[in-house]
Amino acid sequence: MNLYESGEMYLESIYVLSLKSPCVRSIDVGEYLGYSKPSVSRAMSALKSGGYVIADKDGSLHLTQAGLEVARKIYTRHTVLSGMLMRLGVDEKTATEDACRIEHVISDVSFAAIQKHAAGSEAEGHGTPGNQE
Repeated sequence: MNLYESGEMYLESIYVLSLKSPCVRSIDVGEYLGYSKPSVSRAMSALKSGGYVIADKDGSLHLTQAGLEVARKIYTRHTVLSGMLMRLGVDEKTATEDACRIEHVISDVSFAAIQKHAAGSEAEGHGTPGNQE
């Protein structure tokens, strides 16, 4: 199954919610994303059939290994990109929204270069906007 941006968003959301609570249900995902119950239900059905998500008998959602890999990848992209944009002086709201769009389309090669650059900048002490040499 090819995942599109919306599928990646759902997986990332389940991952983020699971960091806060061991029990994540479809309703939690819908509230987190601001999506309707029918939309979430369709997406969960597709993600289950694609092998990315499983649900317990009590309705608790869990990422499979494949789902976890995608979710971590997207979450890492989101945190690195939004952090980098904020260090460049972009306000948090805009940085988060832009990172959310970029994280789904950037290539692995370009992201790896950005991640390497961001890590190098932080190590050199250039990680905060007010730090100038």
